[in-house]
Amino acid sequence: MPLITYLHVALVARLAELRNDGERGDSPVPTAVIIFGLVAAAITVTAVVATKAGQWINAIPTP
Repeated sequence: MPLITYLHVALVARLAELRNDGERGDSPVPTAVIIFGLVAAAITVTAVVATKAGQWINAIPTP
């Protein structure tokens, strides 16, 4: 029983420490959203450039 009591007190103390620590860094969610947006923009730009390049190549007359 003393082990369970010790673990309970240690857990409660650690949780209290974490609650009092105001500066814990940024959440990973905004970073993931930014990365997803950049990937979507890169895919869009790549698709537009590939389409324009294909049209430009197809416009060259064959000899």
